Amino acid sequence: MIDRRTLLGTLAALPMLGTGACAATSRQPLSSAAATHTRPIPGANEQVPVIGVGTARRFQGASSEEQLAPLRAAITRFVELGGRLIDTAPSYGDAEQVIGRLVEELGVSDRLFLATKVAGANAAEAQTQIEQSFRNLRTRHIDLIALHNQQDAINKLAVLRELKAQGRVRSIGASISSQAGFAPTIDAVSSAPGQAEQYAGFEELMRRERLDVIQVDYAIDNRGASERILPLAQEQGLAVMVNLPFGRGRLLQATQGRPLPDWASEIGAKTWAQVCLKYIVSHPVRPIAIPGMAQARYVEDNMGAARGPLPDAAMRRRMEQYIDAL
Repeated sequence: MIDRRTLLGTLAALPMLGTGACAATSRQPLSSAAATHTRPIPGANEQVPVIGVGTARRFQGASSEEQLAPLRAAITRFVELGGRLIDTAPSYGDAEQVIGRLVEELGVSDRLFLATKVAGANAAEAQTQIEQSFRNLRTRHIDLIALHNQQDAINKLAVLRELKAQGRVRSIGASISSQAGFAPTIDAVSSAPGQAEQYAGFEELMRRERLDVIQVDYAIDNRGASERILPLAQEQGLAVMVNLPFGRGRLLQATQGRPLPDWASEIGAKTWAQVCLKYIVSHPVRPIAIPGMAQARYVEDNMGAARGPLPDAAMRRRMEQYIDAL
């Protein structure tokens, strides 16, 4: 026997006819002949496609219909194509409220895997913030909540574990981004300044605490996480979500106007965005990339990276060498 949510999660990975608000604009999924690559989420015990939606900046400050319309269209298309994971956070301005409003209007909450984060200086502040996230997202259950900082991590994780035991939260995790204020050139970047120190603390947290998911920055030109963080996640059986998959736009700027190399067709990549994303999701830990997608056309492009062939180890090295030489 399986519960209704798990059944709907399974159905969401299949080509959709659409219901409710989505039905009005339902179209055939892209590359319907190719299966969508998915990744299981511990705790939630369900498969999620390896491309999700990030909401930092792009979903903030939308209140008028003119501002909401493209975001609504992006979520609609995302669901039509079998997308599931949407990642947000209280620190992303009012992105949680915007997501909660649009998901409710579209009637697609059962088809989505909603992830948010919690900061706060201590457990009491974290509890208050989490309750507000439930209200913002207009839901009684949140699929994933991750620590957004390591301050008082032990006590804040205790709060999350209690919510998980109550069935209000399905998976718990921790998030880091070493590139919060880092904007380098594309010249063969492997590790950002201070990245090793930040990752060392995060690695300690991963070893000390029982988690389901981690989120970390990783891109073709930002490979520091692959040295210790991603192998440790694979060793521990953790799901990995990747923020800043385009390096805050560095990769797309560096490749703008350049023709795709011949080898792009070998991995089924039709755009530079798909090249960048296929590199990420082909790592052996099978990360879930969460690029910002505020327009339906970007959803269609990025979701293409979740289908078709993925780079093997030799191709990944070739991709790294190409980008490092730019």
